[in-house]
Amino acid sequence: MTTGAANKPYAEVIGDPIVQSKSPVIHGFWLERLAIDADYRATLVANGGLPDYLASRRADADWLGCNVTMPHKQAVIPLLDRLDPVAERIGAVNTIVREGDALVGYNTDAAGFLEPLADRLAEAHYFRMARIIGTGGAARAIVAALAGEGFTLVLAGRNPDKARNLLDTLDPGGEHHAIDLAHFADATDFPFDDREGCLDLVVNASPLGMRGQPSLNFDWSHAPPGSVAYDIVTDPVDTAFLASARSQGLQTIDGLSMLIGQAAAAFEKFFGMSAPRDAGSEAALRQRLIA
Repeated sequence: MTTGAANKPYAEVIGDPIVQSKSPVIHGFWLERLAIDADYRATLVANGGLPDYLASRRADADWLGCNVTMPHKQAVIPLLDRLDPVAERIGAVNTIVREGDALVGYNTDAAGFLEPLADRLAEAHYFRMARIIGTGGAARAIVAALAGEGFTLVLAGRNPDKARNLLDTLDPGGEHHAIDLAHFADATDFPFDDREGCLDLVVNASPLGMRGQPSLNFDWSHAPPGSVAYDIVTDPVDTAFLASARSQGLQTIDGLSMLIGQAAAAFEKFFGMSAPRDAGSEAALRQRLIA
């Protein structure tokens, strides 16, 4: 594992795998725009390597903190000094910040996920439902975020019991449903009612469809008319899931939207300045990410 350059502050993203991470491009773009003399990098931390990694970073005065991606968003929690209330509620950490002598865990995934939905969520709806695929750390943040916005949730995972436990933990009073992931792979002839005045989401909150991972098998007969398809995968940006949703005439949101939103919150915690989010900067950043 690398250490920071002498007298130059840095942050990083950790995970396994990590080569696909776009976080260094995002944070590097903002550091460049703001002329901040600091670094942001990616570091591979394998399963079992978290204790040694955090011990080495505690001893590195130049280290400001790190973003955390799969598979460490829950495993890192016992190694931290304290959690922000949002991260504690969600039970997953995607951002660690050095605050004095303490390592504090945050979750910016929930806010980042909701950011591109803000206009839709500002509207009144008779009913809101989200079909969510995945039960990992990102899914925990998404479940908590959507439950807080009044959605009824259908959570699909390879282990329906894990999905049920996640729902009961994060929103015990909600009337949500846990199902086997395979349920969405087969066609259904379910007759959807009139969805006018409703907001329906279909969310891939899993690594399925990511480069090097198995494909996501979702039959769009499970999506009500007018649904919005949202894929948090960022490699590739335009996934087969999103392409198939567009072929059904559905609106889509790609993973860069959530990634940039959660990164902006983390950037301010690391470097003490707000990320430049004006329209010109946002367009230039997206162009760099898909180049």
